[in-house]
Amino acid sequence: MTFFRHSGPRSYLTSTMTERFDCFYCRDNLHGKKYVRKDDKPVCTKCFDKICANTCAECRKPIGADSKELHHKSRHWHEDCFRCARCYKALASEPFCARDDGKIMCGKCNSCADGNRCQGCYKVVLPGSKNVEYKNKVWHEECFTCFECKQPIRTQSFLTKGDDIYCTACHEKKFAKKCFHCKQPITSGGISYQEQPWHSECFVCRTCRKQLSGSRFTAHENAFYCVDCYRSDVAKKCHGCKNPITGFGHGTNVVHYEGFSWHEYCFNCKKCCLSLANKRFVITGDHIYCPNCAKL
Repeated sequence: MTFFRHSGPRSYLTSTMTERFDCFYCRDNLHGKKYVRKDDKPVCTKCFDKICANTCAECRKPIGADSKELHHKSRHWHEDCFRCARCYKALASEPFCARDDGKIMCGKCNSCADGNRCQGCYKVVLPGSKNVEYKNKVWHEECFTCFECKQPIRTQSFLTKGDDIYCTACHEKKFAKKCFHCKQPITSGGISYQEQPWHSECFVCRTCRKQLSGSRFTAHENAFYCVDCYRSDVAKKCHGCKNPITGFGHGTNVVHYEGFSWHEYCFNCKKCCLSLANKRFVITGDHIYCPNCAKL
């Protein structure tokens, strides 16, 4: 902060004398008249205002001999022109700051100009006030709000999307993947099946409710079953061996005929045991025969 006293030309009034006393410029006799000393030379007020007066840095008009003048670092002002560039407070008798851009400001306005500005309201964040700093930016605490619900985040955790800030609940609601089963956001973990996201706890066996993540399972009519429950509750029974046809283990191909099903390895001639898959066969009762054995 800077202080100074008034400065400027001093006017004098001459006394009546017989010796001639003239203005340095116009040679007008100065006896009995006001004059100004400029570089130790007497100058009438008219010539001073016209030739010698400094120009006011604010109003750009001459600072006459009869005006109060202030100066700072080779710049000059009328007393009434020396005001804060922001609030226009008169600074002739007040502390002030001369900024690098040439502006003169009172202490309060200078602090505001130099202070960090809130990214929410663009007002100055005063030292000591409650604020939030994130990535070299600052907000008033009440201005640091969720982009979606507009509520102050304060001490809660938050997430970002681009330049926008979200509370955890709004971010999950707006951007998190939704479980294909319960339609709720998947905040962590989860699995994917046929390009659909699932909570691990939602991807379970329809019968025993066992989680199927990392386990073998079978999908049937839009439901999922672990191996044991599929075998016991869902799988068709082989008409030959009477065991479930699950698609697991030895042999995955199945033969269907008139409402019955067989493991491919069970679809054999009853007499010669010839595999009849993709071949002509004859059914007699519950048994199948190759054409040759059927004739016997």
